[in-house]
Amino acid sequence: MICSVKIKLRDIPQHFAKSGGAPSSAFSHFIPHRQRPSQPDDPNRPNPKRTGEHSEVAFLYRADQRRFAISKPFGDSERYDFILDNRPRPRVQLFRIQVKCTECLRAGAYETRATYSVGKGRAVYTKRDIDFIAAHVVPLDIWYIIPVEVCTPAPMLRFYPHRKARRMRLEKYREAWHLLDPPLPNPPLSIQACIDENYPEGYEPEIEPDWPDPQ
Repeated sequence: MICSVKIKLRDIPQHFAKSGGAPSSAFSHFIPHRQRPSQPDDPNRPNPKRTGEHSEVAFLYRADQRRFAISKPFGDSERYDFILDNRPRPRVQLFRIQVKCTECLRAGAYETRATYSVGKGRAVYTKRDIDFIAAHVVPLDIWYIIPVEVCTPAPMLRFYPHRKARRMRLEKYREAWHLLDPPLPNPPLSIQACIDENYPEGYEPEIEPDWPDPQ
């Protein structure tokens, strides 16, 4: 493509006219620059941010199935992603949930960390920040509901859902949704009835006749 630019004499800098030359940047504001077209995102390329967003949507679905009232804080300044309200219970409880996800095996385990960014470093979640970490093993769609008190002393979280061993540190928290929805402290009474085996067969109770009311 040929581009022609018309330049008036008065637009030429004086030092260029006297010296017979000019720096390469003298006409840089007259020459249009060709911009490289932006490349579209490759849907097959791993994107940790999108993976985290998908896990948040999956957590919303699971929590909604359990009839929690769900709230999300405004902005990204809080340490937690969601607040769950177990509203059907007699005693209302609110839980601050931080969602983590992992999708790659490292040394035979799915791995994530109970930490967050602080400046150029990392800090460990404590009870002042959140109540639970909901860790999502993306390839298997398995959730670990872990109290933050368990994560603070050992923030490296390693999961082995593909193994049958139950002695791993965090395996008891696999699908532990009951920690967010504890049983009622005073469950309702249930009455059970059964037939007495010694009851006479064929016995029919007497029915009191319906006498007319006295006038």
